[in-house]
Amino acid sequence: MADMNRNTGHEVTFEIQEHIGVLNTHETGWTKEVNIVSWNGNKPKIDIRDWSPDHKQMGRGITLTREEGDKMVRALGQRIMEQQRAEKNKEALER
Repeated sequence: MADMNRNTGHEVTFEIQEHIGVLNTHETGWTKEVNIVSWNGNKPKIDIRDWSPDHKQMGRGITLTREEGDKMVRALGQRIMEQQRAEKNKEALER
């Protein structure tokens, strides 16, 4: 697929190689998704952004290399575990 870059006017090509999941669906029908996308024929990256229902238009997003994705997952996992520990400690103190 192709789209025009709003800032430069150059064509941007993309291929969604793997759909990982939908994070949110907006009232407009657009969805915030995690996908593996190849931009302009480059190596595929993890991609998080809003997509129109037909996937012909997209909003601004973020792309991550595999290594950056791994670091993000570890950081989020650690954060979730810390929150769970804090909640358990708070519950124990309230008893």
